[in-house]
Amino acid sequence: MNPIIKIENLGKVYASGFKARNNINLDIREGEIIALLGPNGAGKTTLISIICGIVTATSGTVTIGGYDIVKDYRAARSLIGLVPQELATDAFETPTATMALSRGIFGKKPDRAFIDEVLKSLSLYDKKDEKIMALSGGMKRRVMIGKALAHEPKILFLDEPTAGVDVELRKDMWNVVRKLKAAGVTIILTTHYIDEAEEMADRIGVINKGELMLVEDKTALMKKLGEKRLILQLNEPLQAVPAGLGHYQLNLSADGSTLTYVYDAQTDSSGITNVLDTLDGAGIKFRDLETRQSSLEEIFVNLVKA
Repeated sequence: MNPIIKIENLGKVYASGFKARNNINLDIREGEIIALLGPNGAGKTTLISIICGIVTATSGTVTIGGYDIVKDYRAARSLIGLVPQELATDAFETPTATMALSRGIFGKKPDRAFIDEVLKSLSLYDKKDEKIMALSGGMKRRVMIGKALAHEPKILFLDEPTAGVDVELRKDMWNVVRKLKAAGVTIILTTHYIDEAEEMADRIGVINKGELMLVEDKTALMKKLGEKRLILQLNEPLQAVPAGLGHYQLNLSADGSTLTYVYDAQTDSSGITNVLDTLDGAGIKFRDLETRQSSLEEIFVNLVKA
């Protein structure tokens, strides 16, 4: 199946010589949620801005639904809805009027029933005729999503959609995104919240210093780059790891009460049995043990600090 967005050899160099994007290649599948992670200044917003036609690339091509974003920009842009980081609405307008205007800009016929349906899906219907200035920050963010969806795009870009939103509203936003995916909308999400990507995304892309470091299915990424840890709560604190256990590279906590063994879950032999047998032989007893998998946050931190 052809990707709904195809990015080939994309680059962006500003007049100052600053290279914001460098030879990006990425295919985005129809109906998926892909999360783009990266530190501040990594180039996530620049990439989205190029795809959406706000910033002009220096090199490379982008096609959306088969349309080149430069040669066929009207057709390409009509497939896109963008929710930027900044709240950009007329504070004196209502959610209904804002969506109706956005729909008209894209040449869509008025459709109050459709607008009402979107407002209901965003839990905004009871606020549909209130001035936007009177809405909470979370509701204003939802109005931005409604505005982006007004012309019935196939692709939705969410640039830091839950920035400055409290935990409860973030979860509400996640539910909105799930509904959009279920309706067949392709979603590209940038976020600083690793748990958001871990919760929502099908694939993860990591951007750092203008480079797309990797793009992987979330589950495969966590399996391939993640570590597993065996954590042992000792009966008696240790002053140091006994010399005979050195080759296992066990980590002893500062208070000497916990030993941690890191192993690769991909290999046929984790070495756990050998570790436990050796500890028993050395007379080291433990009262509890547990295993933990690396979180996506730990994987991300290790990638960008390399």
